[in-house]
Amino acid sequence: MSNTLLIGLSRQVALRRELDVVSNNIANINTAGFKANGAVFEEFIGKTARQGDLSQRDARVSFVRDRATWTDMTQGAMERTGNPLDVAIAGKGFLVIQTPNGERFTRNGALQVNNQGQLVTSEGFQVMGDAGPIVMQPKDRDITISKDGTISVREGDNAATESQRGKLRLAAFENPGLMRKDGSSAFAAPDGVQPLPDTTSTFIQGSIEKSNVRSVVEMTRMIEVTRNYTSVATMLSQQADLSRTAIEKLAEVPN
Repeated sequence: MSNTLLIGLSRQVALRRELDVVSNNIANINTAGFKANGAVFEEFIGKTARQGDLSQRDARVSFVRDRATWTDMTQGAMERTGNPLDVAIAGKGFLVIQTPNGERFTRNGALQVNNQGQLVTSEGFQVMGDAGPIVMQPKDRDITISKDGTISVREGDNAATESQRGKLRLAAFENPGLMRKDGSSAFAAPDGVQPLPDTTSTFIQGSIEKSNVRSVVEMTRMIEVTRNYTSVATMLSQQADLSRTAIEKLAEVPN
């Protein structure tokens, strides 16, 4: 296969990867706490290839290589919902949740109570408090979540007595950009890194943090990537036609 085809193919593979990243961002525009991803590519110098005069030095061939993806950890916009179980985090902290894969961390504060009375995320994962899972009672009402995460309720018809059901646990990381995504809005801690207690972030009850995906930017990028992919495909098709024509001409037997 010629160098032109190999270089074009490497570019198409990179564009396909970038399109997957952009598509995932767009699909999660309405996912609370979702953090947008970006793609990182680099030049890869392949093995030298000869062209023209074989007595000259070999020419370098540059390919495109998919290096990694990165996560934009900037805070999304706050949306007021009025739901007493919804909480947004003002600061860089994360809620701690328990999943089948172990402890994970999220900014998705769209919480609810399951059939066992446990406070869980919209995906059904237990929300952890300072003393373990938070469990509500069937007759709890007038739920209040303070700025420090303390959950208070009124029990039944007793309007005078206030009870506490726990305190939401907040975790922080020195470098949150190293966290690994595990699901749409959950993150796993970097290998060998333990979360730190967060004493600076606060909770805002009745609100959620929306996705930080910039819809106009992502849609524009999708159009750009699609056009670039088509352009490379056209170039490769033209190159293939040139090669085929040259072979047909060389194969002609002179009269």
